[in-house]
Amino acid sequence: MNLTNILVFTAFGLLFNLLIPSRWRKWTLLGSSVIAIYWMQPSSAIRNFDFWFPTASIALTVFVWISVQKTGEKRHLATLVAAGVLCGIVLLIGLTRYLDFLCCLTPTRPPDILKIMATISLVAAAWAVPYFFFPEKRFLSTFTTLIIIVIFIILKSDPLGRSASALLRIASGQLAELANPLDLTWLGYSFLAFRLLHVLRDHQSGKLPHYNLPEFVTYGIFFPTYTAGPIDRSQRFSADFREVTGPDNPANLRDNPSFRFNGLKRILIGIFKKFVIADSLALLSVTSQNVTQIQSTIWAWALLYAFTLRIYFDFSGYTDIALGLGTLMGFKLPENFDNPYRKVNLTSFWNSWHITLAQWFRAYFFNPLTRYLRSKPDGLPAWMIIFIGQFTTMVLIGLWHGITWNFFIWGAWHGTGLFINNRWTAWSKPKIEARTYSREAHLAFKFTGWLITFNFVALSWVWFSLPTIKSSLRFFGILFNVQ
Repeated sequence: MNLTNILVFTAFGLLFNLLIPSRWRKWTLLGSSVIAIYWMQPSSAIRNFDFWFPTASIALTVFVWISVQKTGEKRHLATLVAAGVLCGIVLLIGLTRYLDFLCCLTPTRPPDILKIMATISLVAAAWAVPYFFFPEKRFLSTFTTLIIIVIFIILKSDPLGRSASALLRIASGQLAELANPLDLTWLGYSFLAFRLLHVLRDHQSGKLPHYNLPEFVTYGIFFPTYTAGPIDRSQRFSADFREVTGPDNPANLRDNPSFRFNGLKRILIGIFKKFVIADSLALLSVTSQNVTQIQSTIWAWALLYAFTLRIYFDFSGYTDIALGLGTLMGFKLPENFDNPYRKVNLTSFWNSWHITLAQWFRAYFFNPLTRYLRSKPDGLPAWMIIFIGQFTTMVLIGLWHGITWNFFIWGAWHGTGLFINNRWTAWSKPKIEARTYSREAHLAFKFTGWLITFNFVALSWVWFSLPTIKSSLRFFGILFNVQ
């Protein structure tokens, strides 16, 4: 989201509860989210793909909804109405191609309307087959899961992204030689994928309630959280959605002016964090260009600490904006940060940094993996199970940002650090509890823990911020004056 997006969304949020009757709020939330993802999508070098990427997000979300439906839950007429509304909005966005005074919501002109209609027809047919002929088939959710993961891997891997870009360029009548992974800038896909994977996994384990189509699509592409999270759970979002779109309740706190004031305050805090603090720190942070221009150890540490603060204020700023926008419309979205740089150990840091991502991996990867390892008859020792679980979880979180060696090392760095922290806590806690320490000693322990944790995290950002192992090692050499 840029500043213009934020200001328009804020105005919309302020007017939403004031002007929109409750019976229209469901459709307003759906329509505004669809329009917003087209508006926020960056330009693509591949012809018309700043239109096709948002369209694909909607199509994939609907396909996941179909994958988790049960026969007794299907309401065909309501579903057809909702699908018709979705298709109608997409067609109207496409028609702006022919209206010079309105063109265009997307960065470039949408494709020819006949192409859009043909694509919608093909997608509708692809939706209809599983919806009517394969109810309650487990393979459908498994197949959809694989599609989401494969797309994710392609988008996060430069070699695969370049190959996919070349194929798409050929299909669009463009030169394949100009293919670049950056051509595949599919805005919001990472967060959309994790929301959809959560739904599919809960469906497979029998924990998923019924959602109607407008409710589910709004959950998938809800515009405040679409670009930068948090990764909300569908069950929690649905409870808010049904309250917001239900009958008006005069006692509802969401209609209280103080509720809107809190939303505005959160948005302003987020804007200040992102556009004042983070963007100012960006000028002095670790980047590929900046690190080639310094030789001083002092300046290297200054750049590193600037990046450490910048990434926090940037990401938490966007989170504040998302939570504030949600509040304006009556949604209490989950927190994503809890003063992470004030924590005194690495475990506490990861319980307070990108909280919803850490919780997602804990619920859908770490816990199932460690349960499986413990269930083996000739099981591994407990310490090894902990190490495997923490190491692989953090490596996957690293690769979620991009499939590169640097992100792998960043994840391995934190996985190893979490294991060391776990072993140290298990060894030291009984000894500390068995003795009595003065208040000054407790403060000294906390300060030492904070200092070690903060610098451990700060040093990990070297791997995160630089593109190659070589550039990272060179910067480490400057930091520690080993050249």
